[in-house]
Amino acid sequence: MTQETPLINRVAESGLTTLDLADLLPKQPILVFDMKPFLVQGLVLMEKPFREQLKQTDWQLYHDQIVAVYCSADALIPKWAYMLLASYLQPVAKQVVYGSTADAENALLLNAIAKIDPKQYEGARLIIKGCGDRDIPAEAYLAISTQLLPVVKSLMYGEPCSTVPIYKQPK
Repeated sequence: MTQETPLINRVAESGLTTLDLADLLPKQPILVFDMKPFLVQGLVLMEKPFREQLKQTDWQLYHDQIVAVYCSADALIPKWAYMLLASYLQPVAKQVVYGSTADAENALLLNAIAKIDPKQYEGARLIIKGCGDRDIPAEAYLAISTQLLPVVKSLMYGEPCSTVPIYKQPK
């Protein structure tokens, strides 16, 4: 009989911390507010008709929702129109973001990264997870690196079993 050697999880014992940026993405779906239906002849947004249409909109559809505001038509939208729209959305929506769903998701991710307290990673051997079900934009990796490089002992990209070294604090 041979004595079995217990399996040792070297990754768990390595002292590595993994941060998955996908965990910072919004959990709820993002609703889109497209300004295209408010355009006159599909070309221009005019103040009076826009105000009337906004008054007739059911704003409860956006209650406690994340709303991405954009225009799917190739039209010039005056800046005041976004301000006016915000005056209707802000009281009911959880959050209002400019752009497509992907733009809004990226903006919310960057906001979440900015809110991370770097002190919690002070001296850490940190891996920023590189694979997953959700596509993480390059600017998120730039933002997290910029924020955490001053405090981490080392920074890596990938998975604990296969990392790309990015930074190691000088001794």
